[in-house]
Amino acid sequence: MAQITTKTTESLRALMDGPVIAPGDADYETRRRVWNAGIDRRPAAIARCESAADVAAAVSFARGSGLDLTVRGGAHGVAGTAVCDDALMIDLSRMNEVRVDPATRRAVAGGGALLGDLDSATQAHGLAVPAGLISHTGVGGLTLGGGMGWLTRKLGLSIDNLVSAEVVTADGRVLRASADEHPDLFWAIRGGGGNFGVVTRFEFALHPVGPVIQFGLFFWGLDQGPEAMRLAREITATMPEDISPVLGAVTAPPAPFVPEQHQLAPGYALLLAGFGDASEHEALVTQVRQSLPPLFDLVTPMPYAELQKLLDEANGWGFHGYEKGVYLPELSDAVIDVVTGRIPVRQSPMSAMLFYRLDGAYSRVGDDETAFSGGRSPRYAAFIVGLAPDAAQLAADREWIRHTWDELSPHAIDGNGYLNGTTDYSQDRVASSYGLAKYQRLAAIKAVYDPGNVFRHNANILPAAPARV
Repeated sequence: MAQITTKTTESLRALMDGPVIAPGDADYETRRRVWNAGIDRRPAAIARCESAADVAAAVSFARGSGLDLTVRGGAHGVAGTAVCDDALMIDLSRMNEVRVDPATRRAVAGGGALLGDLDSATQAHGLAVPAGLISHTGVGGLTLGGGMGWLTRKLGLSIDNLVSAEVVTADGRVLRASADEHPDLFWAIRGGGGNFGVVTRFEFALHPVGPVIQFGLFFWGLDQGPEAMRLAREITATMPEDISPVLGAVTAPPAPFVPEQHQLAPGYALLLAGFGDASEHEALVTQVRQSLPPLFDLVTPMPYAELQKLLDEANGWGFHGYEKGVYLPELSDAVIDVVTGRIPVRQSPMSAMLFYRLDGAYSRVGDDETAFSGGRSPRYAAFIVGLAPDAAQLAADREWIRHTWDELSPHAIDGNGYLNGTTDYSQDRVASSYGLAKYQRLAAIKAVYDPGNVFRHNANILPAAPARV
């Protein structure tokens, strides 16, 4: 393993405008941390880049020094791939500017921008791009893996709204990837993760959203789990695309709107976000209340920007995390039996299962139009999430997650699920998630832009072997 010295650190500093942090520097301990507190790794140095030129310099330096590379955007990935022992971390957090052109409905976000940065800038003009559900997630990691959230049924994935990207490749080139420039690279980064370079700039198409949306939250106890999941199955089958549901097996928060006797109680929640006609949302609210009266609910108009922060506190920094997921074609009775049988076994009240409904605009994009790790047929994305305040409590829920995943897998489709929703990046799991044909296409593109597999600390796609002459 290559080592970095004070002399080599100084040589990297001379190549960059942004600062370089080494072990022993005042902010090293802070900057090496990632969202998942269970990840405790010590990079050889941290290059806090301020431009694509800085990134290119850091990539070239790492290759010349024999150092492994990692890339940190929001550092929110549960697998913690933003940091590696004895590697050079390329930290994009200073590149977090978001510029919006409301006339053309375009936004350009730096590679280190967070979803909160993107939402704040776009909502100032009543616009938005589909993204995730937690505002301190990085735009980069979320987008490169696909990007699903509240707006997916209405407007598709984040990658479906990506117009172009600025990419620093393994050989230090700065390329623009779009439908007209390096289209193979553009296809690959839309779902292929960080395998092909460091994306330093994203250009998105924007859509009118908000600024106020309709919101409903309904909560039932553990004993009502089967009925709650069947109700969710019924209403999501026919609801308008302007309404987005998230079903969760969760713990009721200690919030003012939750009656005291139900605070911190385990149960099932259905969240409904309405982006269109308020009367459609109101009709669905009435249907839920009449079909299965909840223990409590909250129905209210809400700023879209606040909807995007709704899960921030429950998923804050400093917890230990582990996650797996699957795609399910339906919430069949067999699936419901698995979920309602496994939920009472979890140990940490912070652990949860979430189900996103994916159809509508999501399904109007062809399976092969992007490199996304999953088909585009209507489905549910299931996330089995373990969160705990310490490693000991997470250890029990790690086993709970694995066993739950094993029981759901016979009912799943498209391999091993959404790669943004997993901790385990084994080679067979990555290949299975993409499927043979898509993985082979990605491997061929990888061989063009990163034949040495410089960008390998991720859900790694191995470069295809050179063809024999």
